[in-house]
Amino acid sequence: FSSPGVGSEVLDKSICVSLTTKKLPIKNIKTYTIREGSMRAVIFITRRGLKVCADPQADWVKKAVENVDKSTRRNMKQTKPTRAQQFTNSAVTLST
Repeated sequence: FSSPGVGSEVLDKSICVSLTTKKLPIKNIKTYTIREGSMRAVIFITRRGLKVCADPQADWVKKAVENVDKSTRRNMKQTKPTRAQQFTNSAVTLST
């Protein structure tokens, strides 16, 4: 029995069978998840939707996680509702 594409790819249940040693370009990383278990790993999800397992102790992985976190926080600040949106979402009660 052989399975094509086994390596640093992630199986359907997000179980890593191996960790990549190749550094991913940070600009290509969309998000990540952290998996505990027999093989601890950071699973990076690229902008193209690929899932790649990496060693959470590697320096480049730590930096990539930091950059994704910073980017996420920056995007959250930019999506705050405007003053007009805040007023349209509030309830108004009129009494006669």
